[in-house]
Amino acid sequence: MAPHPALAVHGALARGVFAVAVLVSLAVLFAPASDVPPAPAGVDKVVHLALFAALALTGRWAGIGARPLAALLLGYAAVSELVQGLSALDRSMSLADWVADAAGVLLGLALWGLVAVRTSSPR
Repeated sequence: MAPHPALAVHGALARGVFAVAVLVSLAVLFAPASDVPPAPAGVDKVVHLALFAALALTGRWAGIGARPLAALLLGYAAVSELVQGLSALDRSMSLADWVADAAGVLLGLALWGLVAVRTSSPR
């Protein structure tokens, strides 16, 4: 059975979902410290991982190639940490956050690989 046309790679829905993921990431990564809710230790790493996995997964669905997407997302992660550390956001720069971001990118790309293989296999 063919997937619904709305779920097609490169489709308007895919690009829209990726755009929403980017907007959410901007809000999460660049919110001032006063807007960040308190959370138990380590939860921020889970948020970073999930956020960048979502960006990678939706970026691939939107049709962006794996290598350029990975490079762009890793650069975005590095810039976001620099901005957090060097701006008036009152946030801190963290190598551990960048590592969580990178792990999220790898997770998202791997999940897309599984989805792509599964949907392209004959049933």
